[in-house]
Amino acid sequence: MGAVVAGALALTYFGWFRDSSLVAVRDVKVEGVSSADHDRIVAALTDSARGMTTLHVQTDRLESAVRQFPTVASVSADTSFPHGITIQVSERQPTLIVRAGDRQVAVAADGSVLRGVKVKDRLPELSIDQLPTSGRLSGDPLTEALVVGAAPAPLLPLIATASLSHDYGVVLTMRGGIELRFGTGDGADQKWEAVAAILADRHLTSLTYIDVRVPDRPAVEGTSTAPVAAPTTTP
Repeated sequence: MGAVVAGALALTYFGWFRDSSLVAVRDVKVEGVSSADHDRIVAALTDSARGMTTLHVQTDRLESAVRQFPTVASVSADTSFPHGITIQVSERQPTLIVRAGDRQVAVAADGSVLRGVKVKDRLPELSIDQLPTSGRLSGDPLTEALVVGAAPAPLLPLIATASLSHDYGVVLTMRGGIELRFGTGDGADQKWEAVAAILADRHLTSLTYIDVRVPDRPAVEGTSTAPVAAPTTTP
C-alpha cells in the first residue's frame, strides 16, 4: 500500500514539476530559417516556446504557430535543461516557377505555393491560366509540379519547362531540347531512375526524346556509338 501511495505522490510531483516555472523555457534558439519571413517565423516560434517548459515541449503548438508560412515544412525541438530550447525548422525549397502572364510564383516539390520567396537558382517553368497566391496547386498543374519535384537534384537545373500533352501526358523539356515523356505522375521516382540511366549512357551522342511512360521499357530516339552485335548463324 505504501508503495502505491509513494508512486502516486511521485507522479503528482512530476506532473507539477514538469509544468512549473522552475523549468520554464527562457532561452530560445531557432535554426534553419532562410526565407523572407525569417523574422516573423522566429518571433512566432519564440513566443510559442516561451509558453512551455523544457520538460513539456508541445511540438503541435510550435507547428500551429508557423502554419501560416508555406515555406515551413516541419519543426522539431531539442531542450537544454533547465531553460533552453533549440527549434530546428525544415523548409520547403522552390523547385518550379509557375507563370501566368507577367506574374510568377515559386512552387515547392509537393506543389505548395511559396508566396514571396525569391528564387536565385535556375528552375523549370510552368505556364498556367490563373496564378495561385497561396495554398497548393491542383489538377494538372499539381501533377506536373510533382513530377518536376521528384527529379534528382543534379537534373533539376537542366529542365526548362513542364507541359501537358494529349499523347504523352506530362512532358518536361530539357534546356538542350530533349523531351522527357512521363505519361501520368504515377511512379515518378522509378521513371526518373530510367531517365537518369539513359542520360548517363556514354554511348549516346544525341537524343530527341526519352519516353518513360513504361519505365521498365523506356523508349529513346537518338544516335549511339554502341557497337551492334553481329547476327548469329546456325551451321
